[in-house]
Amino acid sequence: MSTATASPTLPAVTPGGDDGPLVEYRFIRWHLAAAGVSILITMVAGFLYSLQFLGYYPFSGSALSPGHIRLIHTNFAAYGFLVNGFTGMTYYVIPRLTGYRVWSKKLGYFIFFAWQAILLFAFLGYLFDKAQAIEWGETPTGFRPGTFELNWVPVDLLVAVGAVCVILQFMVPLYKARRQRYYVTLWYFTAGYIWLALTYLMGNIIPEWVLPGTAGAAVTGLFIHDLVGLYVTPMGWGLMYFFVPLILKKPIWSHSLSVIGFWALAFFYPMGGVHHFLISPIPDYVEFGAISTTIAIEVVVTTVVVNFFMTLKGKYSTLRTSIPIRWFYAGAIYYFITCLQCSFHTTWRFQKIIHFTDWVPGHAHMIMYGTFSFWLFGVIDWLWPRVTKREWASNSLRSWHFWLSTLGITIMFLTLTMSGLIHGFMQRELNPWMDIIDMSVPFWYVRTFAGGLMLSGLMCGLWNMWRTAHHDVPYVEEEHYASDALDPAPTGAA
Repeated sequence: MSTATASPTLPAVTPGGDDGPLVEYRFIRWHLAAAGVSILITMVAGFLYSLQFLGYYPFSGSALSPGHIRLIHTNFAAYGFLVNGFTGMTYYVIPRLTGYRVWSKKLGYFIFFAWQAILLFAFLGYLFDKAQAIEWGETPTGFRPGTFELNWVPVDLLVAVGAVCVILQFMVPLYKARRQRYYVTLWYFTAGYIWLALTYLMGNIIPEWVLPGTAGAAVTGLFIHDLVGLYVTPMGWGLMYFFVPLILKKPIWSHSLSVIGFWALAFFYPMGGVHHFLISPIPDYVEFGAISTTIAIEVVVTTVVVNFFMTLKGKYSTLRTSIPIRWFYAGAIYYFITCLQCSFHTTWRFQKIIHFTDWVPGHAHMIMYGTFSFWLFGVIDWLWPRVTKREWASNSLRSWHFWLSTLGITIMFLTLTMSGLIHGFMQRELNPWMDIIDMSVPFWYVRTFAGGLMLSGLMCGLWNMWRTAHHDVPYVEEEHYASDALDPAPTGAA
C-alpha cells in the first residue's frame, strides 16, 4: 500500500465515455434504498421486541416469537442496513479517489440482487428455526454438521460468497491505483475488505465445524467484536475522512493523526473480542490481553475524535447549515462516549456489576445506531439528492429525522445505562430476581418510548427519500458544493 497523501489526484480516467460513467449512480440509489428498507425492518422488529418486556407483545406462535424477532432486529441492522449502506457509499467514494471504475457493472447487478436474496432467505430462516447459535452470525448454514444433510438454503456460505464478490468489485480499482499515493480513506477501505473476509470465515464458519467448547466461544467473541471493529469501523471512519473535508471544503486537521488512528486500529483491535466473555472458562491471560488492547484502542480513538473536531474549527456554523455535518459530528460525540464507556466496562471489576444487565444493550445501541447509523444517515442525506437528481422534498422532514433520532437514542442510552447499574448493584446484594424485574419495568417503558421516537424519525427520513425520488424539482448544487463534474476529493493536512 502506498503512503497516504495530503492531496490525492482525481481522476485518473475521464468520468464518462464508451465504458460508462466513472461513478455508477444506479447502484448507489439501489443500495441506499435497500439500506432504508432494511433499517425500517430493523427498527420495527426492535420496537416489537421491546414490547415483550412490558407484557404487550402482539404476536403468538413460534414463527413470530420474540426470539425470532430479535434475530431479525440485530442481523438486518448489520447485514441489511450497514452492508447495503456501506456498499452504496463505496460506489461513490472509491472511483472518485482512485480514478478507476469498479470492476464490473454485471457484477454490480449480481451483488445487489444476490445480497437482497440472501437477506430474504435469512429472514425466512430466522422465522422457521434455522438460525445457528452464533451471536450476530445466526445466518442459517443449510447443513447439519457431521451429516452434510441439506435442510435449508445455505445462507451462511452464500454470505461468504457475497462478501468475496463485494471485495473483488472494489479491490480491483484499488489495485489499479496502487501506484498512486493513497488518501487515508483508501487505507481504511482496503484493510476493511481484507479484514471482512478473514473475520467472517474465522468467526462464523470455523467455530461451527472445527472448534468445540470454550475455544469456539473465544473465537466467536472475536467475530462479534471484529465484525464491528474490522469492517464497520474502518468503513465508518473511511467515509468520515472523505465526506467531512469534502462538505467543509477544508483539509483534515492532521494527516499524522489519521495515520496513527489507522495503525492503532490494525494493531490493537483484533485481540479485543474476548472481552465479550470475561469471567468465563477462557484463560485469564487471554481475557487480560483483551482488556489491555481494548483500553489501548479507546485511548487512540480520542486522537481520531480530536482530529475531526479540530477540522471543524472555524466552520462551526456548518452545524447549523449542514444536516449531514450534524449527523457526522453527533455520531462522533456518541462514538467518543461509547469508547470511553467501553474502556471502563471491559475491566473485570466493572463486569462483575454490569454483566448481563441493560447496560450492555444500551452500549450496543449507542455504537451501532448512535454512531455508525448516524454516519450513514449523513451520507444518505448528502448523496440522495445527487444520485436521484432531485432536490430534497422537505427540509423539515430532514430536521425531524435528525432531532427525533438524536433525542431517542440519547434517552435510550441513558435509560438502559441507569437500569443496568441499578440491576447490577441489586444483583450483587443478592436481591430477589423479581425485585430486580420490578425495578426495571419503568426503565423499559422509557426505552420503548425512546424507540418510538427513533422509529418516528426514521419514518420521516424514509418518507422524505421516497418523496424526493419522485420530486419534480431538479437538484441544484448549493454554493458550498463543487459541481458534480469537478467534485474534489478530501484533502489532508501534512
